[in-house]
Amino acid sequence: MSRLTAVNIFRVVLAFVFWLFTAFYVLVIGVGAKKKKVIFEGLLYAAVFIAALSISGASGAFAGIGVMGLSAVRSYMLRDLWLPRRIRKSQRRETFQAYAPTPIPSQQPPAATSAAGLSDDLGNTLIWVSSQAKANKRRLPADTYITILETCQLLDSVIDAENRQPSADARFEYELEAVVREYLPAVLQGFLAIPPSMVEIRQPNGRTPNEELAEQLRLLLGQAETLHSTRHSQTSADLSTTGNFLRERFGHHQPGGFDFGIK
Repeated sequence: MSRLTAVNIFRVVLAFVFWLFTAFYVLVIGVGAKKKKVIFEGLLYAAVFIAALSISGASGAFAGIGVMGLSAVRSYMLRDLWLPRRIRKSQRRETFQAYAPTPIPSQQPPAATSAAGLSDDLGNTLIWVSSQAKANKRRLPADTYITILETCQLLDSVIDAENRQPSADARFEYELEAVVREYLPAVLQGFLAIPPSMVEIRQPNGRTPNEELAEQLRLLLGQAETLHSTRHSQTSADLSTTGNFLRERFGHHQPGGFDFGIK
């Protein structure tokens, strides 16, 4: 990987042309990279530099030059934020393949599994996903942490409903297991495997890993909402069916007597 790109050369030229504003470089880098700590550091350098300008004499000049030198050194140390490396096509392809979740081979839905076994296994997977999201909260892009927790909450509700009253629907259980056991962990693991310095680099599809993560989590949240709606709609329908049966069976008794539905 090399930093020798047209954009990076242009940025370095600008840095030399506007060398008088060296004290503000760290602030500009922080704003461009949206890094709060770097922004705060840059504001500190800028404030000290402005204060040095207000001091007359050699002390003010030495202070200003010192801040400019320190800012220049820090700008070099933060070069990954404003002078990104150029990645070869083969390396981009390898990074993208490492990030993309491994799809499940096309196959027929398996037979329905034990409700207790399904609940324990998938529940533990959701606990692992939630703990990984919490442990890496600062690495996740904005809103994706909340999306993961919402997805886990919906899926946990579906698993709980399956545990209380199994649907005995093999296709539904297959889709639930695929989302919980395969897709959700794969997306999170794939993103965390990418170095933080590369999450803003655009892939061959034109998106950055940060954008890919947000998009894939939105899709999984939508699937979780579908599973949640389908499962609880079926529960409501089953209750209505039971009610219709009871009304037909026992709703015709006459006042003053008992009718046990025996004819």
